[in-house]
Amino acid sequence: MSTQLTPGQSAPGFTLPDANGKDVNLSDFAGRQVVVYFYPKAATPGCTTEACDFRDSLAALKAGGVDVVGISTDPQEALTAFAEEFDLNFPLLSDAEHAVAEAWGAWGEKVVNGNKMIGTLRSTVVLNADGTVRSAEYNVAADGHVSRLRTELGL
Repeated sequence: MSTQLTPGQSAPGFTLPDANGKDVNLSDFAGRQVVVYFYPKAATPGCTTEACDFRDSLAALKAGGVDVVGISTDPQEALTAFAEEFDLNFPLLSDAEHAVAEAWGAWGEKVVNGNKMIGTLRSTVVLNADGTVRSAEYNVAADGHVSRLRTELGL
């Protein structure tokens, strides 16, 4: 599987297409803190809750110098529909081959409805402005996660 990131480590770079087909690079966020969160599947209940919480908190996060990027293995078309349906106001990136999820430790075994499977682990990595990992959380619960994250960031 993949190795989880730890505080102080440099985050692996990436270039992935967003919901509009535009390539987004991790380096696009240089000089700012960024929350990179991985979610299993667009428009499912937990992923919708989490995305809408980030949407509703984005102004406060940006005011605190923090950007947000969501990554899933969904195809670009699914991300476009998800962003439009829920008025998501931050980049959603398609990691169709799950290479970035693997590099960031967000790919592995999980249990869904009692069944073991391999897939995206709901994970959140906060990067410092210099691109190093501030915090990394894996297998997070969608409910209340963004609120707790804002508290940890002092926002």
